[in-house]
Amino acid sequence: MPIRWVMIGLVFFATLINFIDRLTITVLAPVITESLKLSNVQYASISTWFLVAYSASQALSGRLYDKIGNRRGFTFSVTVWSIAAMLHATARGLGSLSAFRFLLGIGEAGNWPGAAKVVGEWFPARERAFAMSIFNSGAALGSVIAPPVIIALQIRFGWEATFLVTGGLGLVWLAAWLKFYYPPAEHPRMTQAELDLLEEDRVASGDTGIKLSYGALLGYRKTWAIVIARFFADPAWWLYITWLPLYLSRVHGFDLKQIGLFAWVPYVAADAGSLLGGYASGFLMSRGWSLNRARKTVIVISALMMGCGYFAARSTTSASALAWIAVVLFGFQAWINNVQVLPSDFFAASNTGTVAGMGGLAAGLGAIVFTMTTGWVVDHFSYTPILIAASILPLIGTAVLLLLGGRFEPCKLTET
Repeated sequence: MPIRWVMIGLVFFATLINFIDRLTITVLAPVITESLKLSNVQYASISTWFLVAYSASQALSGRLYDKIGNRRGFTFSVTVWSIAAMLHATARGLGSLSAFRFLLGIGEAGNWPGAAKVVGEWFPARERAFAMSIFNSGAALGSVIAPPVIIALQIRFGWEATFLVTGGLGLVWLAAWLKFYYPPAEHPRMTQAELDLLEEDRVASGDTGIKLSYGALLGYRKTWAIVIARFFADPAWWLYITWLPLYLSRVHGFDLKQIGLFAWVPYVAADAGSLLGGYASGFLMSRGWSLNRARKTVIVISALMMGCGYFAARSTTSASALAWIAVVLFGFQAWINNVQVLPSDFFAASNTGTVAGMGGLAAGLGAIVFTMTTGWVVDHFSYTPILIAASILPLIGTAVLLLLGGRFEPCKLTET
């Protein structure tokens, strides 16, 4: 097996652990909000502290990874988020819980620009979307695993021990990362044929290796296309990541065990969307389609699937609501796998982490606005207008991506 697939496998497991740590509080939200007597707005504020740190850290982490490399970058990020996750076990009120969520956001954010940088450095263009889908499927699979595992741990050991167990997983992963990960040119198992493949792709794409500043990168329309698209589309994913257990509890009357039994179902569809969405554009390129046509085709179809959130809003049964939510999450994961690879399609590997981080920052800001809006709307009205809004926003984001992005191809430095 080429060593690049082992590298993306490591990032897959990091992403899976990332989401298990992130979702521990989400899965236990019905218990925590009841225990601490939190309103929807107060619960939203806890999530917002995470998102504030997560958003800022996306941009900073992307730049950090471009400066110090993936090996040290992931070491920093995983160490911070694992310690933060374990500290949740000591939380005794809204203030401490919010502080630990903030620290968790700082660490967890680095996973995404770091993963995009790994893909950009280790894979040729035709394989990038599928490689991206492998690591992103860790988010969906983590969302599948988290509800039953977290609830089982909580029932047996209590919520404090649950945070200690899930937080400790990252430190186990870190030992494997430090043992096996090195940059392509330095890896002891890297073959000359695989290295030549990456070098040929770099030359063909016009990658000069020049590092651009934030200001220079913002001079590209393609940068703004990624940033604005993610600001509008990513809140659809964050809606369900943050609110699905509470939605099932308060709209459909699920108890904690029922949440453990059924809340994971839409994320199976998300996992399938991650893998199939990434595979689809690569498959089309292997059949002679241009990168431009292949990426855009999958992105548009995926955005239309996210629009099916309207039917979830109108569902009267839990089964139909979960089914439509599954369609939305399938679409989002197929969409994000092709959008997250665009920084490496458009820019040199030396700038991929920075552009990916800027996109992540925009996604986080959009999620902050939408999360706080959700808390207020649900407290005063219902989930229905929120689910409808979440079906429209990805269509707006996709339209902006196509209009500003122009032809999907590497940027020329003369454009800045």
